[in-house]
Amino acid sequence: MNVGVLTSLYPGPPRPFEGVFAERRWTGMVGRGHGVRVVQPLPHTPGPLARGRWKEIAGFPRSEERKGIVVRRPRYWHWPGRDLANQRRFVKAGLAQLLGEGTPDVVVADYAWPAAGAAHPLAKAGVPFVVNGRGSDVLQVAGEAGLGDELAALLRTAGNWCAVSQDLVDAMDRLAGVPGRGYLVPNGVDFELFRPRPKEEGRRRLGLSPAGPLVLVAGHLIERKDPLLALEVFLAGAPPAAQLVFVGRGPLGTELARQVKARSLGDKVQLVGEVEPGGLADWYAACDVLLLTSKREGRPNVVLEALASGRAVLATAAGGTAELLAPHLGRMLATHRDPVRLGAMLADLLEDPPEPSVLREGVQHLSWDHSLETLERCLEQAREGTR
Repeated sequence: MNVGVLTSLYPGPPRPFEGVFAERRWTGMVGRGHGVRVVQPLPHTPGPLARGRWKEIAGFPRSEERKGIVVRRPRYWHWPGRDLANQRRFVKAGLAQLLGEGTPDVVVADYAWPAAGAAHPLAKAGVPFVVNGRGSDVLQVAGEAGLGDELAALLRTAGNWCAVSQDLVDAMDRLAGVPGRGYLVPNGVDFELFRPRPKEEGRRRLGLSPAGPLVLVAGHLIERKDPLLALEVFLAGAPPAAQLVFVGRGPLGTELARQVKARSLGDKVQLVGEVEPGGLADWYAACDVLLLTSKREGRPNVVLEALASGRAVLATAAGGTAELLAPHLGRMLATHRDPVRLGAMLADLLEDPPEPSVLREGVQHLSWDHSLETLERCLEQAREGTR
């Protein structure tokens, strides 16, 4: 099967860790004998607006080969605040590149917005199209961005959609008004990389003290992940000797650093920035608990990875997180966002952690082989028009 991938989220030299889960999916499909071409249209802004992250985006190469996949990055004009016009320009640039190199058997919007906008031209061209949802690309777009009607119409035109969690599949079904239409295609986890290891080994590799509990927060430092709540939970429940480490970057990093300094927490709280996946495996090994206080999620990879590593997780019941932690409701899964109550749950996990082998066994079925087999079935059904 020859697959065309239209996406706004894929790693590249300026942002090597952004969208690594998507790259893992498509390199896996190549490994299973499929042809994959990725097109990632990138925004180009008028001169006076081209500051900060826009300059970083400009550093992406227009074309490169990554792990056996050719990635093309045509540019399109992007004007902040003009969502629908920007979407149309994104799609025009992306499809000109994608279809100009040959018509794929199926095209996947591997991040629903803005790539779902390709539904109408692909339907006209008779090319099967699948919209894949990962989280904010559906929930935020249909919610805060106020584009639910537009996305719903695109889903109905595409006729095929999938998502990384059942919660998100159900949301896309409701949005399109077609119950039971969506397909669950969960991300997998690398069980060789993420495996139970002694805490002492992880801490030695990271140059950390072997003494005391370590609480890990891994992910973007953004509002929907709510790292500021994670800080309050740690302060409410962790014992005096405990350490808190934030792995990731984002706009709330500045405010976190300010609070750490203002509250004289420099000896207890670290912000270490982004790390590559192998380094993240060391952080899971070193920690006692992964703390996730998101307001909204698809199905967080960090929870999968921590459980595969045999580490306890304390998370709020956001989106697909509950699907992974439902057996641990009240112990590792909270249906509230109260920092004091979450702090008490954190203290309990640090005092009496679950058995690592039990945690790993609970996600053992979510291998990448399983994920890719499911994706193959979804794409085949779209190609054959049987779903």
